[in-house]
Amino acid sequence: MAIATINPATGDTVETFEPHDSAEVERRIAEAYQAAQTLRSTSYAQRAEWMHATADLLEADVDRAAAMITLEMGKPVAQSRGEVLKCAKNIRFYADNAESFLAGEELADPSAVAASSAGTVWQPLGVVLAVMPWNYPLWQVIRFAAPALMAGNTGLLKHASNVPQSAMYLDELFERGGFPSGSFRTLLIGSAEVAAVIEDRRVKAVTLTGSEPAGRSVASTAGREIKKAVLELGGSDPFIVMPSADLEAASTTAVKARISNNGQSCIAGKRFIIHTDVYDQFVGLFVDKMKALVVGDPMDEATDIGPLATASGRTDVADLVDDAVAKGAELLTGGSAPDQPGWFYEPTVLAGLSDDMRIVMEETFGPVASVYKVADREEAVRVANQTTFGLSSAVWSNEEAEQDWFVANLDAGAVFLNGMTVSYPELPFGGVKDSGYGRELAAAGIREFCNLKTVWKA
Repeated sequence: MAIATINPATGDTVETFEPHDSAEVERRIAEAYQAAQTLRSTSYAQRAEWMHATADLLEADVDRAAAMITLEMGKPVAQSRGEVLKCAKNIRFYADNAESFLAGEELADPSAVAASSAGTVWQPLGVVLAVMPWNYPLWQVIRFAAPALMAGNTGLLKHASNVPQSAMYLDELFERGGFPSGSFRTLLIGSAEVAAVIEDRRVKAVTLTGSEPAGRSVASTAGREIKKAVLELGGSDPFIVMPSADLEAASTTAVKARISNNGQSCIAGKRFIIHTDVYDQFVGLFVDKMKALVVGDPMDEATDIGPLATASGRTDVADLVDDAVAKGAELLTGGSAPDQPGWFYEPTVLAGLSDDMRIVMEETFGPVASVYKVADREEAVRVANQTTFGLSSAVWSNEEAEQDWFVANLDAGAVFLNGMTVSYPELPFGGVKDSGYGRELAAAGIREFCNLKTVWKA
């Protein structure tokens, strides 16, 4: 795949980039390795100062960076602006909290281990490779980079090939904020070259956000090299609505959950599992609100849904919908690509799904919602847990005991009650089953790429 910015709203190629050759890749790895030796010896206070300066740069760049994101992957520009500001918030969060998250601990009674003192310290691993996707071109990277650099690690970025402008913006960002040269470096390489970077002895760990096949490939290489890996893979998140729910609020939030980022989000609500007692009312509200969405130019502030990021991505979505309809699914709205330039797809709602339809088990990465009618909470959980994914989930219920029951029984990395899944710097983020392993964000995220070292003193 060419490394190029292709405007998904028009299909036009805006700019192409030459991949880095082996000599340039070597130079950048060496630079990151050297920077790691420097960065680990700096203080938290110094790194925090650089982090705050980096956040200031992002906030100053918000309009330019947002336009860049929208140009490269097509989300509405208001959402791109929100992504940039969220990155700045995450950077400040780790600047302010890294030292406490990585504070050493001392045993209260070291004599229990025959020592005068004993405890643990957290130390950085060194160079960490990040293999990142296009759907949140800055946020996906920053949520790794901010904690990694605050811990004293350095980063190498292999970004998706369709967001090279975002990749090169990130290549300079932390150095502009004051970090030593080489603290964060982009590698303009193809997927086939990732394994060689993981295998490099100077690279100590890898993190990937992306597809399940990509995760299996990266995890296989990391396992063979006995290197730490964190994987955030796909999701087909359930959005469950029970009779006690506020249906107006639930249906409004359901639409936002499904179409945010043009429906291209791992943590989006994708499968809407509705109790039979409120099914007709909820679906009526939901479909009406999906029909009212504005599809159009993502640079227009009035647009709700822009184009999908790639032509192949739209084809994948269309194939899932067409397969379901051909096998008897009911199309409640949408179901086709508008006749216009760019990779647009209509907001779509499908009902009457059966297990032979691909969409039941596969992730739908676009503005397509699947609706299920269930008789009780047990059937809701059975449908919710039937896929191989387990990233996040949402439950709408105003009965506290019922909320607790769902929290206990859903196979997911998170449960959001009477809301939609959102990633916050303050909360750990990650999944179970084929959605990956490890955690990003919060204290758990910064500790993933650190060595927890035991210190015992006679």
